[in-house]
Amino acid sequence: MERETAYRRWIIAISVAIPVVVALLFGVKIEGYDFSFLPPVYAGINGLTAALLVAARLSVKRGNRRLHERLMKTSMLCSAAFLVMYVLYHMTSESTPYGGEGALKYVYYFILISHILLSLAVVPLVLFAFLYAVTGQFNRHKKIVRFAYPVWLYVAVTGVLVYVMISPYYT
Repeated sequence: MERETAYRRWIIAISVAIPVVVALLFGVKIEGYDFSFLPPVYAGINGLTAALLVAARLSVKRGNRRLHERLMKTSMLCSAAFLVMYVLYHMTSESTPYGGEGALKYVYYFILISHILLSLAVVPLVLFAFLYAVTGQFNRHKKIVRFAYPVWLYVAVTGVLVYVMISPYYT
């Protein structure tokens, strides 16, 4: 129980630290590097993450826990790679404003804002789900995954949608 309390503290600390550090790094601008190629790469990683999540869900439904575990770990690595590339791009490039108009503009901002807000929630959900799985607390794992899975899948899919909607406005 003490060990789980320590893990809980780490998960909470990481869940708070990630958005704080990302926000701080957005204020850092590094000149002289061209990472303009990254948005389609990290959008692709979001798409891959979504596909991995669906495959992981199917594998566990079919009783293949080993494959499920591998797919989930790969999904976590993809999400971490996305985050590093996303921050790197924004530290070296100006943000691209959305150039669309009319109703599509409202749709874009709804998707973007919900994507950002839910990306904050997905970190502790995923980390607690992972903790419960690796410690063999499968009832707790299943309970949290009811929330973690759809939130994570939404964040991954909307990451791709945000890219597709803003990509015509990259300079």
